[in-house]
Amino acid sequence: MLTTILHLFAAPGACSTTTFFGIPPWYKYLDAAGKIGAGCQIKKLDLPADLTLVALGFLEILLRIAGIMAVAFVVWGGIQYVTSQGEPARTKAAQGTIINALIGLAVTVIAVALVSFIGNAVGK
Repeated sequence: MLTTILHLFAAPGACSTTTFFGIPPWYKYLDAAGKIGAGCQIKKLDLPADLTLVALGFLEILLRIAGIMAVAFVVWGGIQYVTSQGEPARTKAAQGTIINALIGLAVTVIAVALVSFIGNAVGK
């Protein structure tokens, strides 16, 4: 049943290794473990281990989206800073937005690296 559900979200045709904005496919760690065959067919799932690999894949996707959003908030903070026209309150708020977004970006970069390391270690 789980295999049938996961096939719905697989790329049609051959498995794609291309990414969109650096976001990997959800089956990245299953593919590294040799569980994905030709045409994105899942060979066999060992539920505890392979479910962990799929969860790590989805977690990495969410973290990368959070990183993209952090970059967008840096840009938004920059726009706020430029349009603050020297008003101290608005300038301080814009600086806070930029600093918080940069902290969030650093956290997401570290988290993606950690998830990637764990996924590659468990997937092999």
